[in-house]
Amino acid sequence: MTGAPDLSGWTVVERLVGDLGQLEEQVWLVIDDLHELASDEAFRQLELFILRAPGTVRLVLLTRHDLRIGLHRIRLAGDLTEIRAADLRFTPIEARMLFQRAGVELSDPALDQLVSRTEGWAAGLRLAALSLRDHRDPARFAAEFSGTERTVSEYLLAEVLDHQSDDVRRLLLRTSILERVNGALADLLTGGSGGERILHELEDANAFVTAIDSQRTWFRCHRLFADLLELELRRTDPGEMLGLHAAAAGWFANHGHPLEGIHHAQAAEEWDTAAMALFNEWLELYFSGRAAAAHQLLSRFRASVPGAAAELAAMRAVDDFDQGLLNEAAAQLNLAVQALAAVPDDRRTKVGAYLSMTQMVLARKRGNYPAVIEESRRLLDLIGPDPPTFLGQGIRVITLLSVGVAELWSSHEQEADGHLDQAVVLAKRIDTPYLEIIALGHWGLLAALHALPLAQERFRRAINLAEGHGWTEASVMPMAYIGMAYTLIWQGEVDEAERWLERAQRVHERDRETTTALVEQLTYGFVETLRGRNDAALAAFRAMERHSQSVVTEHTVSAHGRALVLNAWLTMGKTKEVEKGLGELDDAVRGTGDIRIVAAALDLARNHPESAQAEVEPILDGSAPMTWAMWNISALLLDAIARDAQEDVEGAHRALELSLDVAEPNTALLPFLLYPAPELLRRHARRRTSHALLISKILNFQGRRLQPAARELEALSEPLSEGERRILRYLPTNLSVREIADQTYLSANTVKTHMRHVFAKLDVHRRTEAVDRAREFGLLAPSALRGSARHPQSGP
Repeated sequence: MTGAPDLSGWTVVERLVGDLGQLEEQVWLVIDDLHELASDEAFRQLELFILRAPGTVRLVLLTRHDLRIGLHRIRLAGDLTEIRAADLRFTPIEARMLFQRAGVELSDPALDQLVSRTEGWAAGLRLAALSLRDHRDPARFAAEFSGTERTVSEYLLAEVLDHQSDDVRRLLLRTSILERVNGALADLLTGGSGGERILHELEDANAFVTAIDSQRTWFRCHRLFADLLELELRRTDPGEMLGLHAAAAGWFANHGHPLEGIHHAQAAEEWDTAAMALFNEWLELYFSGRAAAAHQLLSRFRASVPGAAAELAAMRAVDDFDQGLLNEAAAQLNLAVQALAAVPDDRRTKVGAYLSMTQMVLARKRGNYPAVIEESRRLLDLIGPDPPTFLGQGIRVITLLSVGVAELWSSHEQEADGHLDQAVVLAKRIDTPYLEIIALGHWGLLAALHALPLAQERFRRAINLAEGHGWTEASVMPMAYIGMAYTLIWQGEVDEAERWLERAQRVHERDRETTTALVEQLTYGFVETLRGRNDAALAAFRAMERHSQSVVTEHTVSAHGRALVLNAWLTMGKTKEVEKGLGELDDAVRGTGDIRIVAAALDLARNHPESAQAEVEPILDGSAPMTWAMWNISALLLDAIARDAQEDVEGAHRALELSLDVAEPNTALLPFLLYPAPELLRRHARRRTSHALLISKILNFQGRRLQPAARELEALSEPLSEGERRILRYLPTNLSVREIADQTYLSANTVKTHMRHVFAKLDVHRRTEAVDRAREFGLLAPSALRGSARHPQSGP
């Protein structure tokens, strides 16, 4: 090719367009490294060529940054195909192919880590593949891979950092301590100006800097590049690190970004400042469902921060009980109370309110409801109807729902309904769905005492809120899940109830709120009863009774727990044990409605219908009320059975119709399944009744007694014992062996023994395999997550 110095570039463009227009075949013209073109006139000539090129010409332009060559017009016409950096990022599938071609095999987690760390950058993945060839531990390499890895750092230094001017290099290094940066913050840390312009130019040049908002005001570095920059900063200016973090902390705090300010204050080792800033945000973090972020920030503090000792202990108390560590929470709470006297006056009111709230919630979780009511009254007097700004309305929601829960378990249902209703309404008004979920869960349980559809509607609202925010495994969820299971078991929906119980177990808590655990074991007991697993049912009811005995209320629920244990014995035919158990009760407990139900059932089992009728009469006239009103159905049903046994036909049918009147709106089958009277129901169906469909449902259920163990007996060489079944229920959860032991009141060694037996009988070697095999055999319900959206952090 010979140069033509007298030939104009414009003339060349005209001739080239003309010559190409005479070609009939398609031509591809590829221009690489177009960013190296430095002549403005050449760019204008190229723009002319692009606009006038004939249809047979296809242009491929490769450049590291955008060029002003009129592409906007072609883009508008729909004739431009753009392949940008995001399109060139490797997917996990593509990355696996790259590693396989390099002779490297990686596990899925290791591969995902590398793709995440490199952000799909092809060169980074290629460098990782080369380094992995001779590495003995690929998983460890993937976990530790960063921009400081020798081959990566050499590449980034040579190809990116060494090409930058001193001003750009200074900006990159001094802002490397940040997760994100804007122009003003860059200028602060560099002591210069023009930071926003430099950031835009770096992004336009594809220099591993990316805008993270549509307005292009905030930017971040590629992860590997950020690793390298921070390493370079520590190497070249180690003494600047604390000062840079301190400056960043002040800027973020003053510009409405408190969490980033706290993070940098901690990095600057300004512990008092960081602790006070976190304390100011603490409740908001929890009330907005960001407990994980709060926990992460709290975990970075030293054990002792003298200037904020009370605040730090108060936060640690909330953090501990949020994770179910109630004893640890109580210890931190004591430390905070001891440190309160040293808190300056201008901070003491706020710290005192926090401590009062924490004591109230801790008492609620432990079931000490008189203490809850006492503390809540003190707190409501302190904060008033319009809490100070530094406390916020969230603390009022917590107080309302806590006193509502206490009233619920103290049999003050009307007052509980008012306070829980207020809590739900206020939580919704101040837009704190996390608190709304908690309140809805307890409000739903209150409704479950007398109206199952209303309870299910409230539980569903809580679950929908959680699914919409990605909180389906948050510690605020068990009551909604367990409550839903409780209502479903009342309706005879055993499989569905068991699925909701499994979902509740996925929420990792070492110590559940006492009454939540109580309802959970209660529901499990009914599931096992309807499955025909009487030993497992008895174990669950005993656990429920233990929880009920620790609940401190004016009207104890322990009688209900004792009644369920006695009823389980009765179901197993152990009438002597039931009689002995009844005889050991004091007069006050023996006279409760719950115990009278069991005594009546025992009388019927021994063919003493007159005594049975006498037992339920005080329940029916209201002088011996039930702990939970829905159980009045049982009293009416047993009265009907007793009357029928005495040939009082009309009286029996009146009592049965009354029991069905209460059951029908709720589709409440459970009492009829616990105390079956199929012949009485069939005769009643032939009479004039408003409940023929409900009777049909009851009889259908009774006719198909649930026996999921049938497939197990065929498939297993040796059936699981009741103890092994009980441990099997916990295997789908994330609970450790020690935590399962705590939940089941067994030793860790006993749990391990049961697990070994389960694995052997199911012919598996791992916990996940045992869960899958158990579901195949019908020993566990199908996964509650199957076919659903995002499923079940923490809350007060």
